[in-house]
Amino acid sequence: MAMGKRKSIEPRVFFTCDDLPRSEGHPFYMTVNRVLAESEFDRYVESACEKFYARVMGRPSVAPGVYFRMLLIGYFEGIDAERGIAWRCADSLSLRQFIGVAIDQSVPDHSSVSRTRRLIDLETHQEVFRFMLHLLAQKKLVKGKTIGVDSTTLEANAAMKSIVRRDTGESYEQFLTRLAQASGIETPTRQDLAKIDKDRKNKGSNDDWQHPHDPDARITKMKDGTTHLAHKAEHAVDMDSGAIVSVSLHEADKGDTNTLLDSIVDATTNLRVLVNDERLADKISAQWMSEVVLDKGYHSNQTLVDLETMNIRSYACEPKRGRRKWAGNAEAQRAVYANRRRMKQDRGIRLRRKRGELLERPNAHCYETGGMRHLYLRGRENILKRLLVHVAGCNLGLLMRKVCRIGTPRSLQGALRAFLALLIGLLVLLRERMMRWRVLACFTRMLMFIVRFPGLKLSQAQLGTYTTGC
Repeated sequence: MAMGKRKSIEPRVFFTCDDLPRSEGHPFYMTVNRVLAESEFDRYVESACEKFYARVMGRPSVAPGVYFRMLLIGYFEGIDAERGIAWRCADSLSLRQFIGVAIDQSVPDHSSVSRTRRLIDLETHQEVFRFMLHLLAQKKLVKGKTIGVDSTTLEANAAMKSIVRRDTGESYEQFLTRLAQASGIETPTRQDLAKIDKDRKNKGSNDDWQHPHDPDARITKMKDGTTHLAHKAEHAVDMDSGAIVSVSLHEADKGDTNTLLDSIVDATTNLRVLVNDERLADKISAQWMSEVVLDKGYHSNQTLVDLETMNIRSYACEPKRGRRKWAGNAEAQRAVYANRRRMKQDRGIRLRRKRGELLERPNAHCYETGGMRHLYLRGRENILKRLLVHVAGCNLGLLMRKVCRIGTPRSLQGALRAFLALLIGLLVLLRERMMRWRVLACFTRMLMFIVRFPGLKLSQAQLGTYTTGC
C-alpha cells in the first residue's frame, strides 16, 4: 500500500447529496430520541415555551426541543460550559442527529443558547424537570415515600481577587493599603500588607465582601479545604430508586438546617404533581413524603421539631454533643429521642447505609463526571435554570439504565475496561486461592510425616529440604 500525503482542504462551491458525510448515529442517543418521541417531548416543550416567542415575526430562534437537548448533552458528555456544548454538537454527526440539525445547517452557537436561556423563565425549566420525573414515574422509578436530602458546593464563576467591600466598594488590596496607612506605614509593600492581613479576624466575612459581577456568590470553604466563591446545590433523592425529585440552589454560607425546609417544600410540590395525575395513581406510594433521611449536618432541635409538626419521620444522624440539658424544652427532647430511637432500629441502620450510596452518587454523576462542579454562569436564577435541565438529564440517565442498561453514552466506552478489570480480579483471586491450597498441601504432608514417625527429629535444614519440593 502506497503512503498517502496530507493535502490542504480547498473550498468547494457545489456539493451533491452523495458527497455529504453520513452517520448511523449513536445507539444511546437514538434510544433517548425514541423515548422522548414516544412521550411527545417536543410538543410539550413547544407548547410550554410558545409564550416567549413572537407570533408573527422575529429573529431566527433556537427551537425549544433543540435548546433542551443541547443542555442534556452537557450532562451526557460531561461538558460544563455552553460554549463547549455548542462546539461538541457542531463537531459530532451523531449529536447533530440527536438535536435535529442537518449537516447543511449550522448548530446554534453558545450566544444563541444563552439568549434562549435568559428568554425562557425559571418556571418553564421546572416544568421540564417535572416532565422527566413523570417519565420516571411511568416506569415505576419514583416511589416518593422516603426522601433523602444532601447538599454540595459549586465553585462560582467569580475570583476571590475581584471581591470588593460592600460599604465602600474598595478592592481587597485597596482596603489593606488603607489599613496600613492608618497604622503609620505611608508606602506599604506587599510584605507589609500580608503581615497586616495575617492576624486580622473575619477577613473573609460575607457581611463585608461581595463580588461586583456575581453578588449571589458567597465566600466559603470547599470540600478540598480551599476557599472560593461558591453556590450551594441541594438535592432531594428518592431512597427507593435514586431519582432526584428536587434540586434547589442556595447561598453557600447558609447552613443545612436553614435550607432543609425549602428543599422539602420543593420535593413535596413536585411529588404532588405526580400524585394528582390519575395515570400515576398506582405507581406512587400512598405514604409519599412520609420519611426523610439526613446526615448529621441537618440535625438540630428546631429541624426535628419542624419535621414532626409536618408529620414526617426523620432519620437524621446525630452528632456527638455530650450530655444535653432539656429543662423547659420537652418538645425538642421528645423529637430528638424519637429520632435517636429510630436510628438504632434495623430500618434506620439500613437507611443510613443507603444514604452514602444514593445521596453521594447523584453529586458524583451531576458535578464530577457530569462536569458542573465549576460554574460558568452568574446569577442564582440563571444557574438554577441550567442546573434543573442538567439534573433532569441525570434522571433521564436513570431511565435509560432501565431501558438499555447504560445511563450515559460513555458507559459503552468503559464496558470493555470494566470487563477486563473483573477478569483480572478473578484471576488474582484464583491465584491467591491456588497459593493457599499449595501451602495447605505442604503443611498436610508434613503433619502426615510427623504422625507416621513420632519419634523422628528433623533438623531445620532437613525440614527445609523436605518442604522445598512443595
